[in-house]
Amino acid sequence: MGEQELFTLGVAIAVVVIVGRVVATRLELPEAVVFVVLGVLASLIPQVPNIDLSPELVLVLFLPPLVYNAAFLTAPRETRENAVPISALAVGTTAVTILGVGLVTRLVLPGLGWAPALAFAAAVAPTDAVAATAVMARLGAPTRVVTILEGESLINDGVALTAFGLAVEAMAHPFTVEHALLRLVQVVIGGIVYGLVVAFVVGRVRRYVRDPAIQILVTLITPFVAYIPAEQLNVSGVLATVVAGIYLGTRTEGMLQPASRASGRMFWRTLIFLLESALFVLLGLELRAVVSQLSDAFSVSRLAGAAAAVVGAIIGIRLIWELAVSPLIRFMPGKHSLFVVNPWRYRLVIGWGGMRGAISLAIALTLPTVENGRPFGERSVLILLAAVVVVVTLLGEGLTLGPLVQRLGLAQSEQQQRREALARQRVTEAGLARLDQMAEAGEVDEDTANVYRQLFELRLDRVRSVLGDGDDPADTSGFRHELVVAQRKKLAELYAKGKISDDIRRTISRTLDAQEPRTLEGDAGFGGGHLAGGEVGQGGVHVGRGAHEGGDAGREQAGGGAGEQRGPGPAGRGDRAGDDGADRRGPDVDEYPQP
Repeated sequence: MGEQELFTLGVAIAVVVIVGRVVATRLELPEAVVFVVLGVLASLIPQVPNIDLSPELVLVLFLPPLVYNAAFLTAPRETRENAVPISALAVGTTAVTILGVGLVTRLVLPGLGWAPALAFAAAVAPTDAVAATAVMARLGAPTRVVTILEGESLINDGVALTAFGLAVEAMAHPFTVEHALLRLVQVVIGGIVYGLVVAFVVGRVRRYVRDPAIQILVTLITPFVAYIPAEQLNVSGVLATVVAGIYLGTRTEGMLQPASRASGRMFWRTLIFLLESALFVLLGLELRAVVSQLSDAFSVSRLAGAAAAVVGAIIGIRLIWELAVSPLIRFMPGKHSLFVVNPWRYRLVIGWGGMRGAISLAIALTLPTVENGRPFGERSVLILLAAVVVVVTLLGEGLTLGPLVQRLGLAQSEQQQRREALARQRVTEAGLARLDQMAEAGEVDEDTANVYRQLFELRLDRVRSVLGDGDDPADTSGFRHELVVAQRKKLAELYAKGKISDDIRRTISRTLDAQEPRTLEGDAGFGGGHLAGGEVGQGGVHVGRGAHEGGDAGREQAGGGAGEQRGPGPAGRGDRAGDDGADRRGPDVDEYPQP
């Protein structure tokens, strides 16, 4: 592919992502489905080059950061409490799915060998919990259900990718069952050990890195340092990446300084969005060539029947496992989570929440082009079947999961709001108490203490309104926007008259950007999915994950000065005084771990 074609491809992907997100939002459809459809349409444009993705490129470029990010966001305590059901679901269901789907694939494609059939089955076995947990968190579904889905999604990535690697090895040179078991032990133990080594070294290095840009750069290269050398050592690069992500994500809040958490979190959100979006768009662009290759060898009816059989097997195996096999965990020796006695409604939601996403798509696109030294002719049909599995599960299960949760009576949004509000109230009161101690000890002047005391009290008022202990505060977003607009006009006037330089204008402009009321799409929140760092809406205080990612700390600056305001916390003692909204952290260090 030449430079001009590569540039055209990049522009096409960018346009499809922008248009696709707008369309998906308007139609309330999964973005992945819209990206694939628009990618197919874009492939019909003559100027767009044909796509033939290299499996090695997908493995190295896409998989490490996607897997690392998922591992990093693991909740350690909740995962430990549900270790047995998570392990049973992630290992048991994934293994049975690989065997069952592999058998079904061989039945619908009789000429396919066991190795490629199992490789395909391993590609479509791992689940993507993002869509499911976003729906359930918004509806306030039981926390245990959400935790199990998230934990399962992480572990089954490692299980499926390990099985995929062994199946691909068998496609290159067949080996015996004994050799397969020996290689399994080698890749698993080797991957875990190497991942721990990488995590320990990276963790030590991070402690001595103070520059936010370097910290973010370290987080970017970590998954590749874990993945690529592990593959060169013939052990599991995926397990190494997962282990490194879990270790770093559960140690001292990710080992990043507060000043880099907000910018780092936004960097990783953007990176993962771009990688996942690009994967789905590239699939759509490649489907034209895939379908043209299949037009002579397979009829439409045969492809439709094969797709229906594979999708039916994937959904059916998971539901049967959850409803029939999962309750049997109680008979295993030892003490287990109360999950094993959960009602059938919980298990039905977990069984129906097994959508496939970007990981499955990335694995399918890495299917080798040769088998035993000969061209692998069935690769195109397997990629098409994987695409159908992803689209059908995202549409079929994704759009019906919310109504199912509500129909089963598992939506408990009010209780979830109160639990989160109580936690935020206690955290804010702790910060207010520490502020009073610092003021009494003379560690901070009284004027600064009063500014931040008002800020804490405002947040407490908002939380109390959710708990029913106070009056609903007024929505100040419009008021704040008007104040920012007035300041922007004055800033433009000063610059136009030559009163200030461009550097000063840009510095103050960034400060005003941080003060601008904003609405971010979040995973869950009080009263709806639109979250704004500290903003108040009709449903109460929006304080879900998106609010934290919005970085309300340091953005509610009292007085709206020209960047002179410094936060009293550790991050506020830096050398830069408010010239960057991401680095000007206020007193609310209420953070999630950051890669």
